[in-house]
This record gives sequence, structure tokens and C-alpha cells, in this order.
Amino acid sequence: MDDQNKNLILATVLSALVMLVWLVLFPSPPAETVTPDTTAPTAEVAPGAAIPPAAGVPGAAVPTGVAVTPEESRATAMASSVRVPVETPRLTGSISLTGGRIDDISLKDYRETLDDDAPIVTLLSPTGAPNPFYALHGWVPAGTLAAEAVPTAQTVWSAPADASLTPDSPLTLTWDNGAGLVFRRVISVDADFMFTVNQSVENTTGESVSLAPYGLIARHGEPDTSGFFISHEGITVRADGILTEIDYDEVVDYEVNALEAGRVEKFVVENQGWIGFADQYWMASLIPAAGTAYSSVVKYVDGRDIYQTETRLPAITVAPGATATSESRLFAGAKEWETLRAYQNEEGVEGFVDSIDWGIFFFLTKPIFAALHWFNAIIGNMGIAIILLTLTIKAILFPLAYKSYVSMARMKELQPEMEKLKEKAGDDRQKLQVGMMELYKKNKVNPAAGCLPILLQIPIFFSLYKVIFVTIELRHAAFFGPFQDLSAPDPTSIMNLFGLLPFAAPDPGSVLALVFIGILPILLGISMWFQQKLNPAPTDPTQAMIFAYLPWVFMFMLGGFASGLVVYWIANNTITFVQQYTIMLSHGSKPDLFGNIKSSFNKKKSGPANDAKAPSKAPAKKK
Repeated sequence: MDDQNKNLILATVLSALVMLVWLVLFPSPPAETVTPDTTAPTAEVAPGAAIPPAAGVPGAAVPTGVAVTPEESRATAMASSVRVPVETPRLTGSISLTGGRIDDISLKDYRETLDDDAPIVTLLSPTGAPNPFYALHGWVPAGTLAAEAVPTAQTVWSAPADASLTPDSPLTLTWDNGAGLVFRRVISVDADFMFTVNQSVENTTGESVSLAPYGLIARHGEPDTSGFFISHEGITVRADGILTEIDYDEVVDYEVNALEAGRVEKFVVENQGWIGFADQYWMASLIPAAGTAYSSVVKYVDGRDIYQTETRLPAITVAPGATATSESRLFAGAKEWETLRAYQNEEGVEGFVDSIDWGIFFFLTKPIFAALHWFNAIIGNMGIAIILLTLTIKAILFPLAYKSYVSMARMKELQPEMEKLKEKAGDDRQKLQVGMMELYKKNKVNPAAGCLPILLQIPIFFSLYKVIFVTIELRHAAFFGPFQDLSAPDPTSIMNLFGLLPFAAPDPGSVLALVFIGILPILLGISMWFQQKLNPAPTDPTQAMIFAYLPWVFMFMLGGFASGLVVYWIANNTITFVQQYTIMLSHGSKPDLFGNIKSSFNKKKSGPANDAKAPSKAPAKKK
């Protein structure tokens, strides 16, 4: 086998491997159903102290045998405590006065599906509702201070009548323990997704008291995740510049700590950091004040199936007549790149943009997304932004690809001579190899150069797929017509006349979806076929047949991929074709794109019957 064919096959195999890894080794698992626990306790743990979890506030009991819908169970849980409404331009929800929990937050700008009447995304939910997920702040006693002297998860705080939390009106909660300590909690929120929690304790006793502030985010049960290796969904910890991503099953595998009453991992933070739960598009994170030393804690409570992240700050000694304060922030919202970057650059939340899982190719994914975001901001269409990004990438890579295109054009010109070498060598493969190497050397052609354009696309392909999968800006991003979500597979199919009929295409991953593919994969196969026609065909008939089928194999393989990725590949193939065709013309070679089809058609026409009718030439007379 000659070096040209070896390299072409190697590049093709590598490209096919990229597809197969996703389609075969990492299929998306079916969503699991989580049964709501209407009486599940919270898992509040005193920071810095080895005590068991405190009992939380149970939701209302549900009679045995009575079916309860998620909406009913959530409504019942919400009604089990007095609440203060939260209303901002981008958030809506409420805060429970029982425990002072931030446990009811929904995102106004995002819906569960593309339907106009689809419910908005719910991020935080109270105990008793499906999938409880909430934040709690408080104090833990230190020294000789009794546990009942500080507020707990069951403490009912007081708030002003008709109070509400908005960007213009902070909420003040108060609790007097009746023994000389008055606790206050001032909660404020900005116009995006950041809460600021200022806790204070006033000491009116005749002696000093010591206590430590903490923040806590608890999640009951493992949430539904995409189950895809390409995106981290779990716990994210940043401690003094070091980012750690922890999956849910890793937390369950922690060693049991008897003093902590659970499985615990601690991260000591000396200056700055944050910790929380990161989903594919959403996040809830605790952010202590910069310059404060504290401990970040990841915990799993056995028997209750509760995951926790905590920030435990050092104990504070409050003198008689003095007041001590502690301030921290809570992010609860969408992982928008621009919003996270503003918190990072303007409000000092170090490394906050890295809560988006950029992956090992971060040096590619970050600039690729930045370019997409910039193009989309100008054009207002993410599909066109992907095409412009493709043009930009091809322009950057063109100096590297130019030589390879020239080399492939020269190899195309050498095809007749290579056929002659093959006929002359017969079955002697060594003789054929030597003859081809001499031919390459004589014409100054590098057969390996043809692989370069394909090989360069592999890390870019990975990086773009990562960007499409993990960034919320691509979620429900529209292109045109039926393509209203570039992060989802092509919604068209022959079954709905490629989007002309108001019917849904087969479910992604189903057998029908693999057969009845959409219009974008079809365009991909056609563009790949045209691009392939410019490349020198392998001299071996078997290899030639394999390469002839590859465009159509890839067409079906990519049918279930994100449509944004298929748009990129179509644009890449089209631009590559134009570049390569132009270069071949400049070298005096005009490719015959349909030559093989015509020759095959002519062969079918020229059968025995037709040959019999053809006029025969008389044998030449000898002189």
C-alpha cells in the first residue's frame, strides 16, 4: 500500500473514531425518575464542629396511597412555611422564613422546552418538593456557647410586614434568642443572579461569646444529568486558583467520617474561592468574601441521599455590647459567559468563567466560543455565526493547508502515470512502491501533506462540539426555519417532509432517526462527496470503494449530532472544496467531478449487445 493511501486511510480512521466514540461508547442514558421525599430532613451541619446533621423542616405529610403530582407536592411544600417573595428582572421565587432559606428560585429568561407555553426553568426547590435544592446560612456555636443559642434550620425568622426582595429593596430577617443574642440577616440581590447575605449577631449579654458563620447548599438525591462525558455535572470547587471538579459518584465513594456524620472532603482556602453545584447550564455556588480564610466542604449524608457543599469560616469572638458581621455571596442562575465574566472581572470572583466546563482543549474552546459570541452579537443569528466562525478558522489555517492542497492537486495530475506504474508492476507491490516514491520525488510531491487539513480539523471538531454542548448561549439558539435549537439534532426528516409538515421527526437515538435523517446530514454527505472528488483516488479498487462510501456513512453517523456541529461541517466542506478547486484550476488542472459517474454509465450502456452492433475494423494489410 503506498504512503498516500496509508495516510488517507489513517486520517479517515481518526475522523471516524471521533464519531464512533460519541455514538457507541457514550450514548445518552434514559432519564431516571426521582421519587420526591415529602418528609426528607435537611442536612445542616455546624461548620467546624463535629456534630450530626440537625433535623430540618419536614414538608407536609402525604396520606398513604394518594397520588400526588409534582406540581401538587411543590405547592404543598411551599405552603408549609411563611414566605417572602423574590422578584428581579431575571429571577422569581421566594425565601422561606423557616430557616431563612433561599429555596424557591426560577429563571425568567429560560424555558424547559422551545414551546412558548413551556414552564420556566426552576433552579432551587424546598424540601417536600421534587428534587429539593436550596441554600442556607447561619452560625454554629463555639467555645461554651450552647447549641440552642444560635438559629437552626427550624428557626422561624421575622420579617417586616409586606416585605419583598428586589434589586432595590433588601430583605432584613431578625431572630432574638431571648438570652441576649440578636441575629440579623440582610439579603440583597442584583439584577442578574447574585445574592449577597450579610449576617450579624449583637451581643447584649454580660460576657463574650464565640460563634462561626457558615453557608450551605444542599441537594437531595442525584439530579438528572445528560450522562455525557463531554460535560461535567456535579460539584465544582475553586480554592486559591485551583479548580476541582467532582462527580456525584465520587462523593458517595468518600470515606465515612464519624465526627461529621457523613462522607466528607475538605479544601482549605487561604484567600479566595467558591464552591457549589454545576449543572450543564445552571449553577448554585457559595462565594465567601475575598481575602477570608475558610474551609470548603463537600459532603454526602448516608441514609438520606443528600449532597452538600459548605463554606465554614473561622469562629468570631463577640465582646459584650458589640456586634459581629460576616458577609458572603450566593450565585443562583444560568452559566452565561458574559454574566460570569462580569462577576469575575468587575466584582472580583476569581476564575468564575471556569465554572463553564471548557475541557482539556480550553485553549481552543475559549477563543472559539468568544468568536461565536462576538459574531452572534453582531449578526443576531447563531447559525450564521457558526458559518462565519468556519470562514475565520479556514482563513487562519489556509497558509498551512495551501501546500497540502497544492500537493493533492499535483497527485491528482499524476494519476495517469500512477496507473501505468501499477500495470507495469503487476502483483509486485515492492516494485510499485519504489516506482511511486521515485515519481513523487521527481515531481516534488509529498504524499503525507494531504492528511494535514483533515488532521487539523479533529481538535477543532472536538472543541466546537464541546462549546455547543456546554454553553447555554447555544441552548435553544435558532438558525432559520425548522432549525430553532442548534444544540439539538436536526428536527427534519422525510417523515415530516423535511420540516414542511407540523410533525416531529423520529426521536434522536431511535432506529428510525438513524434511517430517516434530516436535511442537514444529507447536505453534509453531498458536500463531503464533492470534496472527496478533488482528492486523488486510491489505486487499489478495495480502498477506492471504501472511500466512495465514506461520505454516505458519515451522513448517517452525524444524523444524531447537534445541528450546529453539522452546520459547521457543511460550511467547512464547502469552503475546503472552493479553496481546493480554485488551487487546482490555478495549476492547470480542471477536476472532472462527475467523470466516474459518466464512465460508469457508459460502461452499462456498452454491453455485449451494443458491442455487437459496433462496426468492426478490418485487420490492417501487411505490406
